[in-house]
Parts: sequence; structure tokens; C-alpha cells
Amino acid sequence: MRRPFSPACEPRPVPPVRGQRPTIVIAANTSWNLVNFRGNIIVALIGHGFHVVAIAPKDSFTERLQRMGVEFHELDFRSSAISPRRDVLLFLRYLSLLRTIAPVAFLGFTIKPNIYGSLAARILNIPAITNVSGLGTAFIKQGLITRIVTHLYRQAFRRSATVFFQNSEDRAQFVAARIVDVERTRLLPGSGVDLGRFKPVPATEQTGGTPSFIFLMIARLLWDKGVQEYVDAARIMKRQFPDARFQILGLADVDNRTAVPRATLDRWIAEGLVEHLGAADDVRPHIAAAHCVVLPSYREGLPRSLLEASAMARPIVATDVPGVRDVVDDKVTGLLCAARSADSLAAAMLTLIEMTAEARKAMGLAGRAKVERDFDISVVTERYFEAIERAL
Repeated sequence: MRRPFSPACEPRPVPPVRGQRPTIVIAANTSWNLVNFRGNIIVALIGHGFHVVAIAPKDSFTERLQRMGVEFHELDFRSSAISPRRDVLLFLRYLSLLRTIAPVAFLGFTIKPNIYGSLAARILNIPAITNVSGLGTAFIKQGLITRIVTHLYRQAFRRSATVFFQNSEDRAQFVAARIVDVERTRLLPGSGVDLGRFKPVPATEQTGGTPSFIFLMIARLLWDKGVQEYVDAARIMKRQFPDARFQILGLADVDNRTAVPRATLDRWIAEGLVEHLGAADDVRPHIAAAHCVVLPSYREGLPRSLLEASAMARPIVATDVPGVRDVVDDKVTGLLCAARSADSLAAAMLTLIEMTAEARKAMGLAGRAKVERDFDISVVTERYFEAIERAL
């Protein structure tokens, strides 16, 4: 029987020693992703006696991975690049690394590690446990790329030990397309939320005059996240509430085909429509300073930003799309609006800003109760251990 795990993500330095301990490989498109979204799993695996090896491109978070006790292997690739030659070379590199490392299991996150890492693991008879955290641009915009990605997923997931999905609609789509057999699938409550770190914080409400109300969007600057709609809604809102503030917290210049150009972001800032807060290791101070968190995304797996905002008792305004509606109960924990519609988004934001402070507080507390009930991070870690035990 394995020891009880701790979902805490604050690592203690552990020397990466391979040999006596069974090895598990984790792979993603950035070290940042592994630290920020998979840190609890890494800590729990090390705590249970596994040697953890990460395969990912090197970035500013790689050193933090290594301080956690993870052995790191750099594998440089661009998530947005579409090149058959490069993808074949990427697959061969995964094959070489997995053959050398010889792990007892492969854990994949994000599309290229999920596909090419799983294919390599399949050839080497290494159990693959993958996480489809969202369907992304390839499935939002149907076309040739969708057909190619569907075929690759079908080959990669044919013998996967477990394929995790973060919402039932994504799972149903993959099963209906015969990408994966339903018995190989499991649902996760997203990446979960650490309820000990993300605690309710009262919103600062101004009295007298028009409040300087702060809307906060937490997302990478991608068109598919609804950034254009957010900016257009801000323009609409400022006609009635000129002092309202519209912030964006997230990476710019992202390696993605749908990235917002820096020049466009600079123009919005110069117009006074939005404030770009950059990226942050700790989002809690920014959520605490905001009155409402907004996500106008076209589709999500299960957005962690909204889980963390709800855990801190902030009401949500977001689009009524797969993944998002798993988090937001309309008119209870937040307000849902139509995707790709700045008018619908602005109407929902207007409704929220015109609520009483007491009504917004009640909505935020309802969100906190929901994440306590359904999205505790310990559930995610527990389900990973169950999948590993089944695979081994």
C-alpha cells in the first residue's frame, strides 16, 4: 500500500538519483507548464519513491524543475510549427530518449508530447498516460489540420493505458471520432486547485462616485482565448463606465499560430483600453485586486484560471463553451455569455458591475463552495496514482 500523498506544490530540494527507484517520464511543451500545472503531481511522485525525468524545451522554469529533484532532458521544438520533417525528427528523439531512460510509465501533457511521446512509448511497450487538457486551435477551426491531428491522435492513443480528459464534451468528441476507446478514458477536474493557497479574499469596494471597477482576464494572449472580444467589450463598457479598468495577465509573444501580435497589444494599451500586467509566477495578488475575472475563450479543457478565481471568491464572466461551463454555474457563481460576441460579453460585464457588492460577494462565495466540492487538487493527484497503479 502506498503512502498518503501531499498535494502541496512547494518542493523540497531532492537529488535526482536514478537506479534503485522506478523512473517515470513526464513531458510537455514547456518547463513552465510542468512547474505551474503539474507541480503537485511531480512532488507526489517523488514523495512516493519515483525518480522523475522531465522532457521539455528549456526555459526560465527549467531550473525550478531541477530544484524539485527532477532529472531534465531538453527537447527543443515549437508547438505551433507544422513541419512533417521536424515532427518525424521529434518522434525519433522521443524514441531515443525513452529507450535510453527506460521508464516504467510515460506521462504526456500538451499535444506534441501526447502524440509523439505516446507513439514512441507504444513502440517500446511503455505504458502511456496522457492528459488532453483542451482541444486547441486544431479542433476550433475545422479543416485539413483537424483531420491530420485526428489521425495522429488515433494512432497515439490506440494502446494508451489511460487518456485523461478535463471535461466530458472533449471526451465524447474523441470517443465519437474513434480516436480512443471509452474504457481507456477517465475524467479529471482540470488541473485542480490548491485550496490552501487560494483562499477567499474580500474585494475592495469603493464608496461614493463611480467605483474604479477592475476586470481581470488571465490567459495567454491568443485570439482563441477571446482577447479581441475582451478589448472590444472594454471599448463598449468605457462609454458608460470610463473609470473601469480592464487588465490582462498572461504571456505575450506566445509560440502559437493564434498569438496576438505585440504591435496590436501595444496599440490597445496606447488607446487606454487594457492594461497588460505581463506574466506572473503568483496570480493571487492580481486576483485579490480584481472585482471580477473574465475569460471569453472559444473553447477550454477546464480553465485553471477560473478555478483559482473562484477559490478566491471572485465572480466570473465567461463564455458558454465546453470546459468553461463545467466551472461556472450561470447566475450562481458567475455569468455566461456567447462566444465570439463582444456585445454579449459587454452585456454580462455590465450586469455584474451594476450588481450590489453584496450580490457579487454571494456569487463569489458560491464559486468557492463549488471548487471545494468538485475541484480540490488532491483529487487530480489521486487519480493519477490510480492510473499508474493500473498501468503497472
